[in-house]
Amino acid sequence: MSKSHLEASAKSQLIQRFLGRKAGNALVSGAMPASRADRHPQVPDAMCRFDRHPGYVKLLVPQAAANRLGVANPFFKSHEGVAGATTVIDGRSCINFSTYNYLGLSGHISVNKAAKAATDRYGTSASASRLVAGERPVQRELEVALAEFYEVDDCVVFVSGHATNVSTIGYLFGPKDLVIHDSLIHNSTLEGIRLAGSSRRSFPHNDVAALDAILAEIRGQFERVLIVVEGLYSMDGDIPDLPGLIAIKQRHKAFLMVDEAHSLGVLGATGGGIRQHFGVAGTQVDIWMGTLSKALAGCGGYIAGERALIENLKYAAPGFVYSVGISPPLAAASLEALRVMQREPERVERLQCRSQQFLELARSHGLDTGLSQGHAVIPAIVGSSLKAVKLSQKLFERGINVQPIIYPAVEERAARLRFFISCMHTEAHMQTAVEALAA
Repeated sequence: MSKSHLEASAKSQLIQRFLGRKAGNALVSGAMPASRADRHPQVPDAMCRFDRHPGYVKLLVPQAAANRLGVANPFFKSHEGVAGATTVIDGRSCINFSTYNYLGLSGHISVNKAAKAATDRYGTSASASRLVAGERPVQRELEVALAEFYEVDDCVVFVSGHATNVSTIGYLFGPKDLVIHDSLIHNSTLEGIRLAGSSRRSFPHNDVAALDAILAEIRGQFERVLIVVEGLYSMDGDIPDLPGLIAIKQRHKAFLMVDEAHSLGVLGATGGGIRQHFGVAGTQVDIWMGTLSKALAGCGGYIAGERALIENLKYAAPGFVYSVGISPPLAAASLEALRVMQREPERVERLQCRSQQFLELARSHGLDTGLSQGHAVIPAIVGSSLKAVKLSQKLFERGINVQPIIYPAVEERAARLRFFISCMHTEAHMQTAVEALAA
């Protein structure tokens, strides 16, 4: 029997045992030594074993099914160089639609040069919390540049985009408050609400009338209210009605937070994000959040807004106070990427053009692109997790790298391939990908 068949058989047996289909010797064979187990006989064996953790057991089920069906694992592919419009995986060059490198600035010569210079001057790590041990000029320069970009008072940079939302929401709001969010909001917002202990409500995706109605009914039950939306939804590629949201937050005396992880550098004539797209002043949104890992070619997250908000977070938010500061070379890379984006608006224009071309091409071939409006993120909805994984595998065999999005990340009927468009993609890249998928 081959190694792969042995592994599949072992996993299948493990799953059966965990699901209770086997008893007796099957469970005894995996038990702890009596010297440990006898100390607390009332504690089930599963409570002190990671291989019995419910999450791991759940993970094994689709893995075993994939093995039986001969479907390769589409995740954790190793890229052997810069992942842009093309990439090298397992020694093969592929057209790449699985990267957030929207403006082609990760790997850009001047961005790399800035990161190398910062490494030579400051080393690779800030080595401690900025509050406790001080900061490097480049960290502050990045914050000032982002604040100026949004035309607000100030900005604070965190080391992780996910942690930015978790720490900001978790610190600013509490049990007497309400956080109401779009139904398709990112996991980081949900985790922040859970940490805050606030009441949570969602409203139907991009339905500002429903949001207005909910707040009209329940706003008076809470002290602070926070509305959270995304500037560009990373699963569906559509955007919210920002002017409508601003009017609602003013009417109901709420805060508005916009997560610009995917909209900065993508929306607006020069990449100014959803604010520029709608012609809205930066001060009309209370909390601007974004990440540095997409258009800005680095890693981390930021909050921009009024001075009181930023000072509060810098001196008291646990995710900033008790965390190391952003790495100097990463701060320098994102700062230079921001400058390049502003110097070279043609990158944004080309990205927007390519995105619309891909959307039109996909629709002309009868592909279901869902809610996408052609803003760098374009799904091809196939309606089955297994089908999405198989399609991803077949495309990879043809030299096209695109990741499947499967249940539980989306509903089973909404399983899809998700195409991220870069300004570096060519019309030939898109034609090849769409024709292969349609076939």
